[in-house]
Amino acid sequence: MVTVVLLTLSRALQPPQEWRWTVDFITAALGNALIILACAGVGLLIVSRRPGNAIGWIYALVALVFAAAEFAGSYASRPLPGRVWVALLPDPLWVVAVPLGATLLLLLYPTGRPPSPRWRPMAWAAVVATVVAVIASALMPGPMTYLRGVENPLGLQRAGWVLDLIVQVASVVIVVALFAAAGSLIVRWRRARGVERQQLKWLAYAAAMLVVVTVLGGFLPHGLYGAVSTSMTLLFPLATGIAVVRYRLYDIDRLINRTLVYGLLTAILGLGYAGVVLVLGEVFGGVGAKPPSWAVAGATLAMAAVFRPARRRIQAAVDRRFNRRKYNAAKTIETFSARLRDQVDLDTLATELLAVTDKTMQPTTVSVWLRPPDEPSKAQTPRWDY
Repeated sequence: MVTVVLLTLSRALQPPQEWRWTVDFITAALGNALIILACAGVGLLIVSRRPGNAIGWIYALVALVFAAAEFAGSYASRPLPGRVWVALLPDPLWVVAVPLGATLLLLLYPTGRPPSPRWRPMAWAAVVATVVAVIASALMPGPMTYLRGVENPLGLQRAGWVLDLIVQVASVVIVVALFAAAGSLIVRWRRARGVERQQLKWLAYAAAMLVVVTVLGGFLPHGLYGAVSTSMTLLFPLATGIAVVRYRLYDIDRLINRTLVYGLLTAILGLGYAGVVLVLGEVFGGVGAKPPSWAVAGATLAMAAVFRPARRRIQAAVDRRFNRRKYNAAKTIETFSARLRDQVDLDTLATELLAVTDKTMQPTTVSVWLRPPDEPSKAQTPRWDY
């Protein structure tokens, strides 16, 4: 509730000239609001379902600090009482919310505890370095970030170089802690089995999507890139919430599979369409000329014709590379189906069926029961166990 109130007040305190319904405003202002609300919602969900897990409390604290930073920045932009002192808050709050929050989330995800007690000093180093950096930044002399032309009222002129050195050392410690926290996920992955491995997959999927959007951002329009980047950033709290609460946990395998298939399919069809249009345009219209309409229509029909076979081939390639167990199971069932048409010996058929079931499903026990065709009450029921 406090987070929502601070976020609402921060929007209400913004200068009127900033309230312009442009693409930049929507992707920046509303994007930040969505991220804050998503962190708050996921934190509340995890705390209500898993109160002993520190991830929920961290998300709730990050959302509160984000909202407080937004409120402080908006308050300092208005001619209100005490805005010089309030203008000191945004920068320290952002330091607490972003580097420290990310470090603790990566280090404690998904169980709420570090991989082992040996990682606890890294968490404390990040906390201490953040506190030191915040205090040193608050005492740094010079103009304020959120008030142009106004000197820091807490600045210590004679200790400027010492404070700058402290900030740099603390920043190095924070960066090292952040990378170490990311490395702890690799340690977890190597040790994880079952549920914990699926939880790590959700976070890895969100991180991979954000990296892809960042790499491809130069090819997207500015407004579209902002909207897509915000959407991918929202995946982090959403993926964390699903993983920690364990809601539809194993759907991540299907999600990764579909993302790879349709991502590769979109890229291949897009490049194929561009290549066909470019080649036909140069052949029939000359270099640099606009391709004829029939060439565009032909390229569209060609890509529509190859969509289904291309999807099948890409699906098979993805299953063979990233889901080998499913691919092998499908091949085993396909081979057994072909033998089933020619097999007449019941004992051999039952043995092969048990072997195929064990290989594809891997159950603890397998039994085959066949009802005899004549006098089922008197005849002995054949049964095979495996």
